[in-house]
Order: sequence, then structure tokens, then C-alpha cells
Amino acid sequence: MDRPRIVSLPLWFPKASETFVFREVKVLAGLGLPVTVISLYGDLSQPLSPEMRAFPAPERLGTRAAPRILAAFFREFLRRPAPTLALARRCLGAGFGSLERFGENLWAFFAGFLVARRCLELGVEHIHSPWAGGSATAARVASRLTGIPFSFAARAGDIHPPEAALAGKVADAAFVRVNNAANLPHLRAFAGDAPDKVRLVYNSLSLAPRGERPAARAPGPLRILAAGRFVATKGFSYLLDACALLRDRGVDFRLTLAGDGGLGPALRRQVRSLGLGERVEFPGFLSHDALSAAMLRADVLAVPCVVDSDGDRDGIPNVIMEALAHGLPVVATDVAGIAEVVRPGETGRLVSERDAEALAGALAGIASDPAEAARLALAGRRLVLELFDPEANARRLAGLFAAHCREAR
Repeated sequence: MDRPRIVSLPLWFPKASETFVFREVKVLAGLGLPVTVISLYGDLSQPLSPEMRAFPAPERLGTRAAPRILAAFFREFLRRPAPTLALARRCLGAGFGSLERFGENLWAFFAGFLVARRCLELGVEHIHSPWAGGSATAARVASRLTGIPFSFAARAGDIHPPEAALAGKVADAAFVRVNNAANLPHLRAFAGDAPDKVRLVYNSLSLAPRGERPAARAPGPLRILAAGRFVATKGFSYLLDACALLRDRGVDFRLTLAGDGGLGPALRRQVRSLGLGERVEFPGFLSHDALSAAMLRADVLAVPCVVDSDGDRDGIPNVIMEALAHGLPVVATDVAGIAEVVRPGETGRLVSERDAEALAGALAGIASDPAEAARLALAGRRLVLELFDPEANARRLAGLFAAHCREAR
């Protein structure tokens, strides 16, 4: 296998909520690819797993690198003013749909000039962004300045809703990787007469069990686990409504709602207004080890994702694959690529989004038929171990890097 030198350009690295990005980099490095990570932002204060803490730190930019970034930009601007302004129009002129997205892409545009210098110094042969947002803009700029091919991954909120600049990024990229089949037609619509430029490579499974699952469900209340950012697309408010329905139907349960985010206060108020205070706990963000332990204790994972009013949505939430790898049954909504993993009656239970009644019914079904729940989870475990095999998927991605490096040579 060719082993081209790669630069990966995330915004943050490692990021505890982006275990799939970390796993991908680690496995690629384990396959012998020289991978340098340059994160566009600075350090992120957060609880990391021992594995993440032990991994070599990336080159971090952030505000401390602002003088070097501006120096790299003005060096290029003074040398070639007209092409530099043309590059700015090419990368920033289409628009990004929101002030937050514009700010991210503006920073990434300037950072791309310093990234370009580092790529030449390192002898990089391919630049890859794990997201379609600002990090793809930095990769695009560095590629235009150096002639080194670039690619980016397109996943969830970075392409839903799509920014106006997305079509230009797709046009300039050597290839675009999607991590679920549901995004293939969406991205290929931006690829014009080159639909094969968009390639499906699933994520790498990023969390293995840290222990053994009990052979049978313990007596007592149904232990429901939900985990993720407290944002609208996760649909946790509908899960709380479903929990109130379970209580009213006499189903004994306890919900662990793990995570944090802007909707945290609203979710806590909802728990109080529904009278669920003694049945719902908020442990906060769980580290890798703590999440694994929670999955081994739980009876079911609830993933009530929704499509937000602006089109934002998840792809396939990583927590689904992690739960099934732990032998934990999953109840989820039929959003984006979730049905690729949670196959009704085969590997889990799938319900319509924003339907608390259906969600409550599916959770009650897990409680009433633990043998069937275990069968679904076992089939789901087999599926995710096949589709999300870290080495197999990393080899597919490495093969794409190598093929486009050969073309560039």
C-alpha cells in the first residue's frame, strides 16, 4: 500500500465528542501513513480518555498563531496580490448562511496560508479535512496555494443546511468522503457531472466495551440511557415526553441523560414540569470509560434525533454504533442515515421523529420482551463490527488518499 504523507485539518483535536475523528487518525497512523494533525483552533479544555491523552499532541494554531497566520497571508499577498484577492473571492464570496459559519470560515481562510507553508515544509502529498465547514476551507486554500490535492469529509450539521460555498469546495476537492449512504445523493447533487467524486466510507468504531455485559437483564426499573450534545437535533425533549407516557402507563424506568449544551436548562425545566425528577439523572458529559460503563449497565439506548427547522440533522450518531458494540439494544428515530444501522425488526427498533407516543411504545417493548431486545442487539453488534471495522475503513480511506496522490504525481 502507498503511504503518502497526509495532513489532517480538524478545528479541534482531540475532541471528546469527536471520537470517530480521533480513531481515524490513530488507525491511519497505525497502518504506517505519516499523518500530521494541524488543528485550526487552540487547546480545548475537556475530559479526555487516557487513550486520547496519550496520543501525540497536534500542531495547534488558535489565537496564539495569529501573528504567524497574518505574516503568511501578507507574504503571499505582497508577492501575488491579484491571485490572493481572487482566492479570497473564490473561497469566501459565495456565503455561508450564518455569522457563526462565516466567522469559522474566515479564520480558516487566513489559517490556510500558514497551513500551506507547513505542508510544503513537511513534504505533504495530500490534505484532508474531517469536516465540510471551516477546516475544508483551510484545506482548499492550502491546496490552491501549493497544488497539493485536498479532500474533505461531509457528515451532518456541516452540510445540513448546506452553505453556499459547499459547491465550490466539492468542485475543487480531489474527492469528498461521506460517512453514511443517506448523504450520497445530497453531496452528489453538488458534484455536477462528477458524481463518483463523492465516496462512501463509514466511520471507524471508536469505543470498545470496557467489561462484560450481564447475561440477563437485572430485575428492577428499565434503565434507559441517552447521550449527546444538548442541542435541538438530538430530540431529547421528545424522549422526556415519552418518559412521562411510560410513567403514566405504569412502566418503571430510570433515564440517564448524559451530555451538556445550550438546551440543558430547558431540559431540566421540562423534567421538573413533567414530574420526572426522581426518574431522570443528568450526569453531565461522560468520558470514554464512563460511557462504556454506563452502556454496560443500561437496558436500552434511546436516540430520538430530529431534523431541525433549518435542515440541520445528525448523520449516524456515533453513540448508536458504540451501544450496539456493547450489546445494548437501541431505539431510535428514522432520521438521516440511522436506518442504515438500526434496521427495524433486525437490529433495533425505529420510530418516526417527534413521535413521543411511538417512542414510548418502542421503549415499553424493550422492557416487556428482553429476549427479543437481546436478539436485536446481537444482530446489531454483528452489523456494526462489519460496517465500522476501524482497520478496514481506514484502509479504504488510505486507498483514496494514495490514488489521488498518484494522479497528482
